[in-house]
Amino acid sequence: MSACTLCPRECHVDRSSGKKGFCGMDGTIYLARAALHMWEEPCISGTKGSGAVFFSGCGLRCCFCQNHDIAIGSRGLAVSVERLGEIFLELKEKGAANINLVTGAHYVPQIIEALKLARMQGMDLPVVYNSSGYEKLETLKLLEGYVDIYLPDFKYMEPNLAQKFSHAPDYVERAKAAIKEMVRQSGSCQFGEDGYIRRGTIVRHLILPGHTKNSRKVLRYLHETYGEEIYISIMNQYTPVREFGEFKELNRKVTKREYEKVLDAAVEMGIQNGFIQEGETASESFIPEFDYEGVEKNTP
Repeated sequence: MSACTLCPRECHVDRSSGKKGFCGMDGTIYLARAALHMWEEPCISGTKGSGAVFFSGCGLRCCFCQNHDIAIGSRGLAVSVERLGEIFLELKEKGAANINLVTGAHYVPQIIEALKLARMQGMDLPVVYNSSGYEKLETLKLLEGYVDIYLPDFKYMEPNLAQKFSHAPDYVERAKAAIKEMVRQSGSCQFGEDGYIRRGTIVRHLILPGHTKNSRKVLRYLHETYGEEIYISIMNQYTPVREFGEFKELNRKVTKREYEKVLDAAVEMGIQNGFIQEGETASESFIPEFDYEGVEKNTP
C-alpha cells in the first residue's frame, strides 16, 4: 500500500498515507453493499443467492460501467478488515451459496486477511473473485488457496476499443495472462449435486452495441485456448447509464439481432459450456441499489 502496484496501472501511490490511486481508493476498505444477489449465473446465484460484497473503486473504470457510482469511488462506507470478515460470516448466516468479491483487486491484501479471520470462525463457503479481467499476475497469485471460483470479464480483443472505452491499451494481454492464471489455480469447472459451482473459472463477455466483431474474436480466443475447461457467459445486458457525445454507439442497447449474431457464432465455433441471457436484461433494474445494505454492523 505504500507504493501500490496491485493492479496493472502500477501508479505507485502511497495509499497507506491516505493518498488515492487510479482506483480512486486509499488504503481504507470501502463497501457499497453486502447482500444476497440473485442476478449472477444460475450456478452462482441459484435460489439461495450469492453473497455479493461490492467494493468501491476500480482499477479499470470503463466509461460505460453499470456500477459507475461505486467504480469511481464516490459511494461507500469504510470498514475494517475485522468487519469485512464479520460480513462474510453474516452472509453465510443469511444462507448465501458463496462469498462473491465484486471488483476487489485493489483490496486483495485486506481481503486475504478478512478471509483468514472468517475461516477461523467457520466460514466455509466457496469464494468467488468477480473481476474486470484487468488484473496483475502477482496479485492473482496471492489469492491462490483463498479463491475457489474465478468470474472474470473478457471485454476486448481489440486494443483500440480497450483504449477508447477503458483507457487500457494493454487490456488484451493483461486479461489473457490473468485468465490463464485463474484457470491454472481453479482447474476445470466442478459442480455440486445441487447445481452450484464449487471450483472453476467462468469468463463473462458483455457485448457492446455496434461491436459484435470484437465479441466474436473474444469467443474464438477463449474457445480455442480453453475448450470445455471453462464456461463462457455471453451477456446482452449492456445498459446505457449516461449520454455519450463521443461514443454515440454506446447510447443504445444491444439489439436482438446483434445478440443472435454472436450466439450463432458461438454455436458455429462449437462452444458447449456456457450461459446466455434471455428476456429483457438491459435494464437499470438489474443494477443493484448501492445503499450500504449489510455493510454497517447491526447493533441491539
